[in-house]
Amino acid sequence: MNISEGGVDVEVQSARDGASEGAGDGVFFNPTQELNRDVTVAALRAYENREPRVETYLDAMAASGIRGVRAANEGYDVTCADIDADAVSLAESNLERNSLSGRAVEKDANVIMHEELFDVVDIDPFGTPMPFADAAFANARNLVCVTATDTAPLCGAHLNSGIRKYSTVPRNTDYHAEMGLRVLLSALVRTAARYDVAAVPILSHVSRHYARTYLELDHRATRADAAIEQLGHVYHCEDCLAREHEFGLHAHPLETCPNCGGNRMLTAGPIWLGPIADSAFALAVRDEVTDDMGEAKKARRMLDTVAEELDTPTNYDQHRLCKQWNVPANSMEDFLADLDAAGYETSHAHYSGTSFKTDASVAEIREAAEPQKET
Repeated sequence: MNISEGGVDVEVQSARDGASEGAGDGVFFNPTQELNRDVTVAALRAYENREPRVETYLDAMAASGIRGVRAANEGYDVTCADIDADAVSLAESNLERNSLSGRAVEKDANVIMHEELFDVVDIDPFGTPMPFADAAFANARNLVCVTATDTAPLCGAHLNSGIRKYSTVPRNTDYHAEMGLRVLLSALVRTAARYDVAAVPILSHVSRHYARTYLELDHRATRADAAIEQLGHVYHCEDCLAREHEFGLHAHPLETCPNCGGNRMLTAGPIWLGPIADSAFALAVRDEVTDDMGEAKKARRMLDTVAEELDTPTNYDQHRLCKQWNVPANSMEDFLADLDAAGYETSHAHYSGTSFKTDASVAEIREAAEPQKET
C-alpha cells in the first residue's frame, strides 16, 4: 500500500497500530506514529538552525524507511539501516521513489553505529531502546533521538522489568507518564556519562503509547558530571498523593509522609529531575511545524504546552486530587487561576488534559484551589 505523509510518498508492506507493533510478518509501518515523525522533522529543521554543521542522519531501525525518507527530504545525508533485507530494499526504493539521495544498508544498528559516525542518530525500536544506547552515545556527534514504547516497565507497572532494563526503580504513580519519561532520561543520561558525554534533553514528550526525547550531546566530562547532578529520587505518599524530590544518587527514603503522617511511602529513582526540554528550542520546533503535516495541529498544541511547562519533576492530576478530596472538579482554568491568585507558579502539563504543574505542595494546592463542597 502507498502512504503519503509530510510531503513524501512511500510504499509500505503493512500498516498496524501501536497495539500490534512488532507482531506479524512484513516490514512494519505504524500510522499512529505520524505525530512522532512530524515532530521529528520539525526538530531536525530547528536543530539545523541551532547547529548548522549537522549533515548526516542515521535512521537506525528503518523498516519502511519513512522516517529516513522524510529526513532526506529536509536535506540531510541519510542512512537507513535495518537487519531485514526486505526493509532495506523497501527503504531504498522509497528514497528513489521521492528522487532523494541517501542509502539503505543491511546492518545491525549497533554495528553501523560503531563503524561510522553520524551527526544525528535516531533510535526508534519496538520496546526498549537501551540495547542501542551505548553505541549511540559512544559514536554520535550532536544529537540522539530516542523513542521508547515499553511504557509499562518505564512507569513502574511492570516493576521488575523496569528495574532490569533501566537500572533504576520506577514507581507506578498518578504521574505515570512523566515517571516513565524521567526513568528513560535517567538511563540515557547515565549511559552517555560512561563515555564522558553529557546527554541534555532539549525536547521530550509522551504521546499515547511511547516516550520520545531529543538529547543534545556535549563531549566534555565536566558537562557529563553536571548532567549526573540532575539525577535524584522522588518520595511519593500513596495515601494523600504528596511527593517530595531530592537530588543525588544516594536516596534518603521517608518512612512517614510529612503531610499526612501515613507510612505508605514509595521511593523512585534515580530518575532525571532536570528539565525535559529547552523552552526556546521547543518553540523553535513548534515554528517549524508546517501545514502539510498530518498532525500539525496536535503537534503545535503539544509543543506550546511543553515549552510553557514548569520544570518541577512531577505533575498532578486535577481529577485525581478532587476524587481524593471527595469534591467535584471545577474547570481547569479556574483551578489554576486560584493557585495563581494564591501566589504559586502553575502551568498545564502535556501528559493529559487534566494534568498540571505547580510549585505548591498538596496541602497548599488543597487550601488554595479545592472546589468548595455544595452545602
